[in-house]
Amino acid sequence: MDINKNKEFLLQLAHAKMPYGKYKDRYLIDIPEPYYVWYRQKGFPSGKLGKQLEAMYEIKANGLEELIYKIRKIR
Repeated sequence: MDINKNKEFLLQLAHAKMPYGKYKDRYLIDIPEPYYVWYRQKGFPSGKLGKQLEAMYEIKANGLEELIYKIRKIR
C-alpha cells in the first residue's frame, strides 16, 4: 500500500461511522474498545468496514486515538 492510499484510508477512517447495530451512526473512534475486542474474537466482517474495524481495533489497542481525532479536525 503506498503512502497516498494510507493517507486516504486514514482520512476515511477518521470520518467513518458505524452503519448498523448498537452503535449505528457513531464515529468508529467513539465506539468503546471492548466492542472491537469482541469483534476481533468473533471475526471482523469482510470488505471495507471490516478493514476499518480491524484498523480501529489496532489504533485503540495501541492508544493512538488522538491520531484519529487530529485527522478528523483537518477535514
